Amino acid sequence: MKISTKGRYALRLMLDLAMRDTGEYISLRDVSSRQEISAKYLEQIVTQLGRAGFVKSTRGPQGGYKLAKDPSEYTVGSILRLIEGSLAPVACLEGENNECPRQDCCATLEVWKRLNDAINQVVDTITLAELVQIQKQKQELDYII
Repeated sequence: MKISTKGRYALRLMLDLAMRDTGEYISLRDVSSRQEISAKYLEQIVTQLGRAGFVKSTRGPQGGYKLAKDPSEYTVGSILRLIEGSLAPVACLEGENNECPRQDCCATLEVWKRLNDAINQVVDTITLAELVQIQKQKQELDYII
């Protein structure tokens, strides 16, 4: 499994909105500038996030985007799965039921299951609120140095 640029940028966009979660709408142009990501690319990502109810938007001079829920209600996994789809390392683990005819005799399936469990455990336990705290700590260290 490899997270695409779109998935990484979606997480950065959501983190940027969470860092500035004051109830105000934030322009995509400002996010684009801070994150050094093309505004056009962010528009594609934010459209998908909006359709899924992850962000709210408003138009006009004071328009922009904001989180639809509290940062603690988003996990890294929920954001990545929305953008990337399945995070399974192999196709036979993508659906609810493993349809592989070799599953009963495939020793390597145990490797993929453990890897899948580890990935899910990590991405499903880290919230956007936790990433905000990590980002703030990193910014404090940059300020001290």
